[in-house]
Amino acid sequence: MREDVQALDIRDVTANWVNAAVLSAQIEERIKALADLSHTPLFFGRLDYLHTTQEGQSFYIGRRHVHDADGDPMVVDWRAPVSQPFYRASKKDPQDVALRRRFGYTGGELTAYEDEHLSDPAEAEKASRLLQAEIERPRVGPMRDIVATIQPEQDEIVRSGLSGSVCVQGGPGTGKTAVGLHRVAYLLYAHRERLARTGTLVIGPNRSFLHYIEQVLPALGELEVKQATVDDLVAHVEVRGTDDAAAAVVKGDARMAEVLRRAVRSHVTPPTEPLMVVRGSRRWRVPAYELEEIVTELLDRDIRYGAAREALPQRIAHAVLVRMEQAGEAPDDRVQDAVARNAAVKAVVRAVWPAVDPAKLVLRLLSDADFLAEHARGLLDEDERKAILWTRPPRSVRSAKWSAADAVLIDEAADLVERTPSLGHVVLDEAQDLSPMQYRAVGRRCSTGSATVLGDLAQGTTPWATASWAEALAHLGKPDAVVEELTAGFRVPREVIAYASRLLPHMSPGLAEVRSVRESPGSLEIVACPAEEAAASVVAACRASLRHEGSIGLIAADARIAVLEEALREAGLPWLSPGEETTAASRLTLVPASLAKGLEYDYVVLDEPAAVVDGEPDERTGLRRLYVALTRAVSGLTVVHAAPLPRQLDA
Repeated sequence: MREDVQALDIRDVTANWVNAAVLSAQIEERIKALADLSHTPLFFGRLDYLHTTQEGQSFYIGRRHVHDADGDPMVVDWRAPVSQPFYRASKKDPQDVALRRRFGYTGGELTAYEDEHLSDPAEAEKASRLLQAEIERPRVGPMRDIVATIQPEQDEIVRSGLSGSVCVQGGPGTGKTAVGLHRVAYLLYAHRERLARTGTLVIGPNRSFLHYIEQVLPALGELEVKQATVDDLVAHVEVRGTDDAAAAVVKGDARMAEVLRRAVRSHVTPPTEPLMVVRGSRRWRVPAYELEEIVTELLDRDIRYGAAREALPQRIAHAVLVRMEQAGEAPDDRVQDAVARNAAVKAVVRAVWPAVDPAKLVLRLLSDADFLAEHARGLLDEDERKAILWTRPPRSVRSAKWSAADAVLIDEAADLVERTPSLGHVVLDEAQDLSPMQYRAVGRRCSTGSATVLGDLAQGTTPWATASWAEALAHLGKPDAVVEELTAGFRVPREVIAYASRLLPHMSPGLAEVRSVRESPGSLEIVACPAEEAAASVVAACRASLRHEGSIGLIAADARIAVLEEALREAGLPWLSPGEETTAASRLTLVPASLAKGLEYDYVVLDEPAAVVDGEPDERTGLRRLYVALTRAVSGLTVVHAAPLPRQLDA
């Protein structure tokens, strides 16, 4: 298939160099999409149907559609309707499937297969050993696709329609991130032309996470999906400063949207003088009260500030044209445009509806106590206003040390001035950590499209973490989104998730505990040691983990990273930073607890759980950070501590 594309001769089908360039670029993208992937088989399953109107009864299922030299299908794309029973069919509901075959691979070579005769009542239903082996396969390198292991409840979410938004609540190891990425791949398959026009975007919590997941969609042939963090979306200014927790909470509160709206609209000044337009020998007068009516009508429509400012000169010009017509003239659209460009009209617009710079507006709000108090009246109390005011106001937008929360405020102000373009579909991962204002920023990017929201309320580790999905979806502008819950865990061993779940009643009461399908006796080890031997004990645990196959993550409180770096250096153990790709020769990654979310490792060594909790501004946030750290392991977890364990783990 790739060679056929490479052999295309476009010389006789392009009318000019522009068409040739466009077609050449499309051919290059097609060749990239058809690239071979090492250790990735083209098919992983087969379906034999009892009855079918199509020619033949067997269909091979794979990551990509593959056809032969005559154009006949050899492998059916996993997203095609005929492939759906591979994921949904069961003994209770065989869906006309006589046989489902799973293929096992090692290093890209076919090594095993496993058959299920779904329509044979004599055959008992049994768990798939190949499926289990694929789930438990060691993780070296970036995140991989799960098309061979998608479960029925996951497949239902993956194949849900483009018109509606979906929120997936899923505990550690339930596959919510993979479900979200595969949903994008499915939507691109089912609605390719529409999404090609409107665009798709995956939003992750940080660069390390995006690097970890960046190969999943290309492995499925999807190269056009953009990836970004929320900070990337709102990068109107350079972020060089930080906020304390109190200021960040206020700046992230949804009430700030109304403060900004009031501040933007405050720039409009009702006209007090009449307008005189001179054209040739005639003078046309528009009284002040009529100008005020035009301005009031635009304000009442509550359209974007910039759009209203562009409409104002045309509205004034129309009032002049009415007078011209009453005087017996017959002006047309060209005359109206000329009047709108008249110097007197422009002067009125500048005075009544001046241009607003979003960054300068936010700068004034955070620097001018009176200006903030005026527009926050009835919304923010005095302590909240003091929390966000700069003690030393900067001289200009460029010299200001903007924080990440400030950039979100500027993005809100920019949208009040000019509408933010909307995409066709947005995937928002680790969504529980966003502030209401960040939800609004993301929601603007899919205001006319749909969203897939992924997260776990138990893993909310910011002071402004959302309390409920209903609240979060309302801020996102998707209150009608369907909330689905994944409770079956496929990644974290049962012993490990049960240990971590001891924290749930203390930090997220009422949230369902994940039920792991994986039994792995001996997967949890708790090592107590004297304080003077803490670093040495961590190094020893890392060495023990490295005897196993797969990736190793050493997770520690951010404040402990420097100490552990020195210990690893002295021990001669090389390590990677989060986001760097693990290889067979380099498998140990040193992970600050603040960056662990969304990542996974075959074996995890967790240093000093109490330090992870103490590193956060409050106990609930600290326990949630610890819950994240405890649930990054796929095969085994070793907890090393000199300080007493948090009392919640002893429950």
